[in-house]
Amino acid sequence: MKSILDGIGKVLARHLSQPTQREPRGATAPPEKLRSTLRKGDVLLVEGASRFSVAIKYLTQSTWSHAALYIGDAVDPPEEGEDARVIVEADIREGIRLMPLSIYYERHTRICRPVGLSTEEIDSLVDYAVSRIGGRYDLKNIFDLARYLIQRPPVPGHWRRRLLSIGSGDPTRAICSSLIAQAFHSVSYPILPEFVRYESADPRRPGIEKEYAHIRHHSLFAPSDFDLSPYFDVIKPTVEYGFNPKDINWRHPYEAIADAHE
Repeated sequence: MKSILDGIGKVLARHLSQPTQREPRGATAPPEKLRSTLRKGDVLLVEGASRFSVAIKYLTQSTWSHAALYIGDAVDPPEEGEDARVIVEADIREGIRLMPLSIYYERHTRICRPVGLSTEEIDSLVDYAVSRIGGRYDLKNIFDLARYLIQRPPVPGHWRRRLLSIGSGDPTRAICSSLIAQAFHSVSYPILPEFVRYESADPRRPGIEKEYAHIRHHSLFAPSDFDLSPYFDVIKPTVEYGFNPKDINWRHPYEAIADAHE
């Protein structure tokens, strides 16, 4: 039965990985600025253009349908240039893999940077992600996503996230956001923890409460959570390079229309 389900999942994966007819949003930063701005440990969010991406964006009500972890020179040396494999991601068809940054040069992206981690902690979370390379994508999530290609039922918002967590639970498998969540959890870094207040059990201190953070299960994370998290900085390459609005040459739309008729 397991092999049959895996086979069906692979067929669905091939179908869902095909591009949609709708033209995706273009890149908002030149490749050289994106490349120079990224640091090891950054999360790169991507607006995908596949059928799978449409389902993810619908369920999460977000622009972002994919997440990858930038690992810098952890595997390939900088001398390899554009071919250097500098990101780890979970691909729907190929599983957890290493890829060059250039595959996303033409995509709308966002950089989310963790705050307060030491160099050693960043190296540790990168090592965790690299150790997962070769693992399989959790295809059981695909069965629920596939239905949205046929009909998009009016799913209440509080159920959408749960639909993303109906995976196999197999720790050797992952979806893109759960892989990165596990990497950050491996160094006890928060993404969107749940805070719960507990009353002290000490009878000498009645009414005293203390707040604890509970780490949510990695399967409950979506790409947009890294954007929403209060613990990640949103880094925009154009702004990082000292954007000056006065450097833009504006042209009145009426001038463009007049030139077109000449």
